[in-house]
Amino acid sequence: MFEDLKPHLIELKKRIMIAVTAIVIGLLAAFAFWEYILMWIVEPLSSAVCSANIDLGEFDASKLCGNGAGTLITTSVIEGLFTAFKISFFTGLVAAMPVIFWQLWLFIAPGLYDHEKKYVIPFVFFATLMFASGFLFCYYIVLPMSLDFAIHFGKGIFVYLPKTTEYIDFFLKFTIAFSLSFELPVISLFLAKINFITDRTLKNFARYAVVLIFIFAAIITPPDVISQILMAIPLLLLYALSIFIVRLVNPYKEEDETNTPA
Repeated sequence: MFEDLKPHLIELKKRIMIAVTAIVIGLLAAFAFWEYILMWIVEPLSSAVCSANIDLGEFDASKLCGNGAGTLITTSVIEGLFTAFKISFFTGLVAAMPVIFWQLWLFIAPGLYDHEKKYVIPFVFFATLMFASGFLFCYYIVLPMSLDFAIHFGKGIFVYLPKTTEYIDFFLKFTIAFSLSFELPVISLFLAKINFITDRTLKNFARYAVVLIFIFAAIITPPDVISQILMAIPLLLLYALSIFIVRLVNPYKEEDETNTPA
């Protein structure tokens, strides 16, 4: 049994190594610009804090408004180094997504028919496009609204001292969740192309999908209703879009059920 799996494991190792190499190259390139990347990451927080005009204690608010990372605090000697490495790795990962999707396709391609293998370029293109769309949607729409709501809550009561690692972790979890969630139509299209699912499959699973989407949104987002709704609504729309796409590609046919052996 192991001998049968050995070629697949060797191929998997090769694809993983290529993907990791692409991430490392992106990490090293991003590390040279980590300060600029950090300021860009913190920009939504900076805008929310400045617009709220909240109490920053002894910190100078003008630093935060003029420089995104101006008043982020650290509580560890090496926290700054870890932050630089974390955002560099994140940037390298995002930059390497086309390579990762390409390697993923090359790994599963041997199990596909010849007419299915021709979808490699559309798969890589649309997978990368949807990943980027999810990230940008989160950064420019969802994240500012979520931060604005969270920061305005308790305004005048709390002294706001944003901690570097906590905000970076929050940002990465939020944006990656949206980026991966936007892959749903691409995954559905691929499964429909190989006749694994039909629109009937997704319709029958819809009631469970709604519950799972709201549970996922509650886990990923901060504990406020606004953030959860802002994440759940796009996912529901993407699920509906997936049903429409699958219906065009591989619609359910009555004869499929009648021809199925008992």
